[in-house]
Amino acid sequence: MSRQVLARMLALAGTLWLGTASVSAQTDSGAAPAAADSEFTVPRTSWGDPDFQGIWDYRTITPLQRSEAFGDREYYTDEEVAEIEARAARRMDQAPDPDAPPRLVHAQYMTDPGRFVDEARRTSLIIEPANGRIPELTAEARQRQAAMPGGPRGADSFLDRSLMERCITRGLAGALLPGLYNNNLRITQAPGNVAIVHEMIHETRVVPLDGSPLTGVPSYMGESRGRWEGDTLVVETSNFNGEVSYRGSSNNLRLTERYTLVGPGMIEFRLTFEDENHWTEPWTAAYLMRRADGQLYEYACHEGNYGLRNILENARDAERAAAANAGNGEGVE
Repeated sequence: MSRQVLARMLALAGTLWLGTASVSAQTDSGAAPAAADSEFTVPRTSWGDPDFQGIWDYRTITPLQRSEAFGDREYYTDEEVAEIEARAARRMDQAPDPDAPPRLVHAQYMTDPGRFVDEARRTSLIIEPANGRIPELTAEARQRQAAMPGGPRGADSFLDRSLMERCITRGLAGALLPGLYNNNLRITQAPGNVAIVHEMIHETRVVPLDGSPLTGVPSYMGESRGRWEGDTLVVETSNFNGEVSYRGSSNNLRLTERYTLVGPGMIEFRLTFEDENHWTEPWTAAYLMRRADGQLYEYACHEGNYGLRNILENARDAERAAAANAGNGEGVE
């Protein structure tokens, strides 16, 4: 896992951030937090576009979907925030559990999902629909999922494993939502183009802003085109090849990202999913990104991909053990 030192620096920065964020946070009644600073002046590049350049951290322990226990309540209370963040701190700081299942992909102390809920203090990252949950599947999607093979993923070959396990791609939708670690991206701008580097699986998107048409060549990350709506950068992506679907989405998936600078070192980010072949309605997630210090280091996944090797090695060990037991007559009636 990369950037461990930077992660600790950001944890300290997050503590300072929490102290200022609580000033504008909602009251114990769960009301909405205060609006963004109206006196903030958006910085600009030398050619006049809003300047988003830098490394941005979007770690948060706010869940993607709202717990049904909250019903329609959109915001946490102060007491709930304190409890959730204290639980996250204990999980990150306590000694490793010697009784933890040995087959966990990552021990908890090796992950970095963050320690704080999103500054907006919503009970979910999903803001549309209003219930804070992913919409129902279409009838077509339910049929498609029912036809998919069940059970654990095979391990006869590396080809049986996911593209993420093979260090090829996480897919764009997954890369844009907070996860267990490496929740960082880097934005670089030039006249007519924006480049977005995703730390996880080290993928880079070069997004034209010139209105050029799509090429029609599908890919893992789809094809992106951007534009300005006032000071908001809007990036629309489609033309996915379907090999890295998000929650079973179809090739018809379309993503719309909206980046808006709302304060010094703060981006409000919104991500809308549309796929009428999969969900009964579009849905949108939102969170705040914070400017990070330091560098975005290479996520050299292939150089230490022991997980994939160990999965296949353990499968072969299990096959040899089964063959040996069969030869000894074990398990034969």
